Amino acid sequence: MRVEERPVPLPGPEEVLIAVERCGICGTDLHLFLDGLGRPGSIGGHEYAGTVAAVGDSVRTWSAGDRVVGGPKASCGRCAACLSGRPVLCDVRPDVTGDGFQGGFAEFVRIHDSQPRRVPEGLDLRTAALAEPLAVALHAITRSGVRAGERALVCGAGPLGLLVVAALRAAGVADVVVSEPRAGRRERAVQVGATSAVEPSQLGAARMPFDVIADPFDVVIECSGQRPAMEGALGQLRRGGTLVLVGTGGSPPTLDHYRVLLNELVVTGAFNYDADGFEQALALLASGSLPTDRLIEPTDPPLDGLLPAMKDLAAGELVAKTMIDPRSLGGSER
Repeated sequence: MRVEERPVPLPGPEEVLIAVERCGICGTDLHLFLDGLGRPGSIGGHEYAGTVAAVGDSVRTWSAGDRVVGGPKASCGRCAACLSGRPVLCDVRPDVTGDGFQGGFAEFVRIHDSQPRRVPEGLDLRTAALAEPLAVALHAITRSGVRAGERALVCGAGPLGLLVVAALRAAGVADVVVSEPRAGRRERAVQVGATSAVEPSQLGAARMPFDVIADPFDVVIECSGQRPAMEGALGQLRRGGTLVLVGTGGSPPTLDHYRVLLNELVVTGAFNYDADGFEQALALLASGSLPTDRLIEPTDPPLDGLLPAMKDLAAGELVAKTMIDPRSLGGSER
């Protein structure tokens, strides 16, 4: 990883140039940077908020000075997935490995004018930068089908898991348990709303595929991407329960198909956002109902502090969402 000087990109006719104020570090960024999956020469970062700096000649929706977050590219609107209200599954969506996007770990980012989402009045841009990962958390909750009065287990209390916990509580789910091996993350999970937080070894274990543990969960939302957590999650469900896989990891699990079959369990994935996910996320952030001070780390590293921050996140030394300030280097504002 290196910091470079590059020309400020000029917006095309239908593009918007955004001056980035904050960009959050995503778990995907850790895989791209620390696991070597990223493309050389690319600029990472997709959880950003900032101010419109310039617009293309054909842009009528946005003006310089508008406060925005970066949103997803528009879907085709014609395929079966789009017509059924699931644009995240669009037939022409970009490949999951990326489409040449140059991201928000930079002073400026250029995107199509269909992508920005307006930040509500009264919501600061630092908090607004949570919109993208919160939209991911909300989509996982949508996929789970959980309702108020049901029990939910969240596996993994990293930044995404914490957002899922807070969003579940905001949705009226009162009984939210977190499974997390690190003590600091367990403590933070309780602070953002978890009913309790336990080590994975403290969870009940069902001996046979047709057995159900005492006090099973209606849904499990797996945010860690760790193989043991994914494999063990099925045993935490009631009959007819739902497991949502949202965390990414390098080692695929082996799931007990007998347990799925005998208990009619649902195993599904959650990829990105609901159709109105960013609008939902921004409204929820603006409502003041989330403990955002516990969901964001108190210090925002400068651009050249990105790699150390990623390593600290991977090691579990940073607990919540870490925001990079791309306008500064070594603490000196540019």
